[in-house]
Amino acid sequence: MHMADALVSPAVGGAMWAATAVTTVYCAKKVRESDDASRIPLMGVAGAFIFAAQMLNFTIPGTGSSGHLGGGLLLAILLGPEAAFLVMASVLTVQALFFADGGLLSLGANIFNLGVFPAFIAYPLVYLPIVGKTPTRGKIVAGSLIAAIVALQLGALGVVVETTLSGISELPFATFALMMLPIHAAIGVVEGIVTAAVILFVLQAQPELLSRRAAGRSLAGLNLRPVLIGLAVAAVLAAGVLSWFASSNPDGLEWSIAKVTGSGEVSASGPVHDTLARIQEMTAVLPDYGLQKSADSGTELPTTSQEDGSASAEAGTSVSGLVGGALVLVAAGLIGWVLKRRADSRDGRDSH
Repeated sequence: MHMADALVSPAVGGAMWAATAVTTVYCAKKVRESDDASRIPLMGVAGAFIFAAQMLNFTIPGTGSSGHLGGGLLLAILLGPEAAFLVMASVLTVQALFFADGGLLSLGANIFNLGVFPAFIAYPLVYLPIVGKTPTRGKIVAGSLIAAIVALQLGALGVVVETTLSGISELPFATFALMMLPIHAAIGVVEGIVTAAVILFVLQAQPELLSRRAAGRSLAGLNLRPVLIGLAVAAVLAAGVLSWFASSNPDGLEWSIAKVTGSGEVSASGPVHDTLARIQEMTAVLPDYGLQKSADSGTELPTTSQEDGSASAEAGTSVSGLVGGALVLVAAGLIGWVLKRRADSRDGRDSH
């Protein structure tokens, strides 16, 4: 559900950037005030896991489409809404800048759709009421499924509204929504299952993490090593190996566009779009999660056989996944560390 810049006008893109910036400032303030330094390593490792998981497109049977984990709900369950939003912003920013996954103009909209809806609506209003403060296996599965579907439906609707308000593509609201909502409901089911599986692992490895997070309490004093190791190993396996087997079918957004327009691509031009496209071309060192550049760049790597090409593609995917995961690990962890340092500095000034 990563929107391309071609779907968004400068006005709508700018408005969503502003909304995301305001949300980011609010979340940074709340995380700083919480003064929970024990959450910092989990922010980094969870972010790396979500980056890797988003590379694993899975086929939606009978549709010709695919989907991937959004991850906002999972992050909110593990970290709380505010920290989850900041980590999701890190993931999507790394994807846009270094891998050309999602546009720069649409980055604010992508962060909002994949961050706000799961973290601030689906998690507190759907997941928590179902699971409560004493999680059980049955409650976790039910809460994860229902909340994931709600989050994906809201995110998909957000894409439709933002595209319609932009008015630069031939995607009528009703027809586009009719395609987007059902396919993302199916994707939401899979996301709910994956989210439940990860949370059930956490319930086994460190159950107090879930009860403390549900109650909004600090994680200080908890042994988070089993959870951190489990998520780190899963991230490395997903990014380094499982990503080779990701579905090549168009994702839910691309599939919906193709169903409406007859083509999976939309285009837009103008000073803002063209400038941001050039910037993204310069920053995307591993575009499309591969070592090979597109033919347009004139730097495509030569291959001598189909097998060599396949090996090169797999190597590029692994390198991209591991590099991207490491970048998110550092970015998300650094955000938590900086906010903790600012909190310490403020407390030091107040004590004098």
